[in-house]
Amino acid sequence: MSDNKEYKSTLNLPKTDFPMKADLPKREPELLKKWAEQGIYKLIRGKPADKGKYVLHDGPPYANGDIHIGHALNKTLKDIIIKYKTMRGFSSPYVPGWDCHGLPIEHALLKELKIHKSQISQLDFRKKAHEYAMNFVIRQREQFKRLGIFGDWDDPYLTLSHDYEEAIITSFNQLVKKGYIFRGLKPVNWCYKCETALAEAEVEYEDHTSPSIYVKFRLDDAKGFDKDSYLVIWTTTPWTLIANVAVAVHADFTYIYAKTAKGNLIIAKSLLETALSQMGIKDYALIREFSGKELEGLVYSHPFGLRKGRVVLAGYVSKEDGTGLVHTAPGHGNEDYFTGVRYKLDIIMPVDAKGNFDATAGEFQGLNILAANKLILEKLDSLGALLFNSQIQHSYPHCWRCKTPIIFRATKQWFLSIDKNNLRQTLLAAIDKDVEWIPALGKERISAMVSLRPDWCLSRQRYWGVPIPALVCNACHEQFFDSGVIDKFAQFSEQQGSDSWFERDIKDFVTADTACPYCKAKDFSKGSDILDVWFDSGVSSQAVLKKRKELGGVPAELYLEGSDQHRGWFQSSLIPGVCIDAKPPFKSVLTHGFVVDGAGRKMSKSLGNVISPQDIIKDYGADILRMWVASSDYNEDIRISKEILTRLSEAYRKIRNTARFILSNLYDFNPGTDRIAIEDLPKLDKWVLVKAEALITEVQAAYDSFSFHRAYKALYEFCNETLSMYYLDMVKGRLYTAAAASARRRSAQTAIYEVLNILLRLISPILVFTAEEILQNMPKAENDPSLSSAHLLSWPGGGLADLSAGELDSVIQLIPIAAKILEEMRARSEIGSSFDAKIKLLTNNQDRYTFLTSLQSDLCEIFKVSQVEIKFDPATGPAEVEIEASKAEGDKCARCWNYSHSVGKNKAHPSVCASCLEAIGEAK
Repeated sequence: MSDNKEYKSTLNLPKTDFPMKADLPKREPELLKKWAEQGIYKLIRGKPADKGKYVLHDGPPYANGDIHIGHALNKTLKDIIIKYKTMRGFSSPYVPGWDCHGLPIEHALLKELKIHKSQISQLDFRKKAHEYAMNFVIRQREQFKRLGIFGDWDDPYLTLSHDYEEAIITSFNQLVKKGYIFRGLKPVNWCYKCETALAEAEVEYEDHTSPSIYVKFRLDDAKGFDKDSYLVIWTTTPWTLIANVAVAVHADFTYIYAKTAKGNLIIAKSLLETALSQMGIKDYALIREFSGKELEGLVYSHPFGLRKGRVVLAGYVSKEDGTGLVHTAPGHGNEDYFTGVRYKLDIIMPVDAKGNFDATAGEFQGLNILAANKLILEKLDSLGALLFNSQIQHSYPHCWRCKTPIIFRATKQWFLSIDKNNLRQTLLAAIDKDVEWIPALGKERISAMVSLRPDWCLSRQRYWGVPIPALVCNACHEQFFDSGVIDKFAQFSEQQGSDSWFERDIKDFVTADTACPYCKAKDFSKGSDILDVWFDSGVSSQAVLKKRKELGGVPAELYLEGSDQHRGWFQSSLIPGVCIDAKPPFKSVLTHGFVVDGAGRKMSKSLGNVISPQDIIKDYGADILRMWVASSDYNEDIRISKEILTRLSEAYRKIRNTARFILSNLYDFNPGTDRIAIEDLPKLDKWVLVKAEALITEVQAAYDSFSFHRAYKALYEFCNETLSMYYLDMVKGRLYTAAAASARRRSAQTAIYEVLNILLRLISPILVFTAEEILQNMPKAENDPSLSSAHLLSWPGGGLADLSAGELDSVIQLIPIAAKILEEMRARSEIGSSFDAKIKLLTNNQDRYTFLTSLQSDLCEIFKVSQVEIKFDPATGPAEVEIEASKAEGDKCARCWNYSHSVGKNKAHPSVCASCLEAIGEAK
């Protein structure tokens, strides 16, 4: 605008001291304090909800460290959904929870205490573990609140609380009564460093280097075989050979009996050449070939003379690698175990809880299994049984907590039978028919896992967690359950917690009628196993959804966690839910990917690529972090880096500055008295309202389908293009130069007020702090209590705009064409500002001419020029509208910078146009 002091003071320039400046890391805590003082969650819960309940049930994180970027992603996604559903009129309570038991906390605490669990009594350790978990509950709670997440933070659910522990034990008793729980000797995932069994969900697969060996087992005298005849097996776990009792072959494979320099060897035909080549055997003579079925029942001697073994049949024998003969130790593998059951083989278990060989391993007694590998290989070699030895790198299961390679170890454990009462098929049917999986691929993923999963090992050899209330008969040493004992334990737990199992005398649990079902004895000890922590969180549907009245029972509308929970919490929730309630605890399950660095690599301290949410908040503010969550397509792994955050900060500034510009032009606008009726707005102002209503539809559809990146993209493009690039740039001249209270200016203010009112509601589920700031600084028309917070507002409705104003799109599309022509004139120094120009719109279409003529009063503003001429010209080319440009006519107004023939007509104000004279007169 002009620097002429005489007229500058009459301009309606936006406020330059507007308070809504960025500096999010400092400003956000002020809003958190305001919300705390308001009791924002309670106010939200007090809003009328005419659409019923929408419950998103929170999967509990472990209370054993600061939150990481994955926590921030997960909790923010949940918060976006809950805030949106609340705005849409649903009662959507959010009860956050924490997983407070189990190996993660026990491992972290032992590491902090720098002791082994044998160095502290169980009760003393449990008290320390309770305190440790609660400290991190408090710590994580504040970190989640800092993200702008609303919830019942004063009353979360904790798996260590007395009422929750009662629900765990009661749920377990229901499974016992229905016959799902049994005790058995089976191989389980075993971490010898943590000295406990592990669930499938507690196992991670990492690269591992193992021995790769071929070993020959001498056949006993058998018809058709020479004395120097051998079965050849391949293994990557030499230490398991100590427990070998069989060799498995495939009934339908063809096997070769070949004479070689290293004996007469039996190997699958399809693998013979590869295996002999690796063994360094160049020549062989075929003795004969036969099917695997013909080998069944052959007897061989263990290489170390430990026992006799025999050949069995198994369908899992593969032609992919090895020899087609599989070393079988039922104590060390699930498939081996079932083969052993079928053939009634001995289950040999020479390995103790610490991963060391016991006395049954002979000369290897006391050695750690991995340390023993070298000595086992040396002995095999000395006996002439080792045909080949190398190293192989392969994917191998590790303990998720201590990262140690695990072993498969047969131990007596408590299991939940997956096939009892046709449970597996019931689960698969529920997965298929009763649950919506988002994305749909999740259904196939969890179905495959459930169809193949073994029985659920529920017992752990730990200190910290809910005890499995089994009785141990002191006469026969068998363990068993008594429902009355479990009920008593549930009652005591509700009163004083699960420590009651260790603190109370066993007489408090049993009655005079309690007897061992095996030997009828009545002298008992209490079982020492701890319940799998996944069972704790898995029965949250019983402990939380059913117990908290505001949640309304099962099923919840939505469970939302990372895709790894298909094998974790989703299964551990589904199984007891179907067993107890005959239905899943959820209607829908949404999964997201994992957070990786900018190059797509897994985050790792060793790589130095870990980014903590606390650091992001300190540098950028929580709204930037939330914007990162919303802008990411979580169906894939989600990348984050400083470069990504910097780009997002720039995008955030565009949204924020758009709102700030609007607010700075509403400083004198009272929506209660200054609003112009929508039907009286100029076409251009109606057009932007049409765009805002289209935005509502688009963003609503994105939120409804949980496609938050589409919502973010629509909001950003609306601010960047529809508003900043077009509408706001068009009307700022009117906002600045029209008379302050004129209908022309008030109509523009009405439009931007309505647009901002829509915009702040649409962004509030994502940019929680920014939306609050916008509302605080918006002019308000009435004393509406919902206006005390953006998060008490409802979702914007439609009906504001005259949809016919959408026809203006055909003119808006001409702006880039006109801009290019004007830029060419500027390059030739024919004009400076676009206001120095006049454009001519030529058309040979009568309807188009009539339409353009009806917009005559809007066109100068749309094209940001001083004059627009519309001409019907039959000679116009094929385009409906052609554009020509020339120097504007008349003189330049010192106040509005537009050219006009009226400039110079007024002797008192010779440098001002008639329009500005009118504005000045109104101002005076």
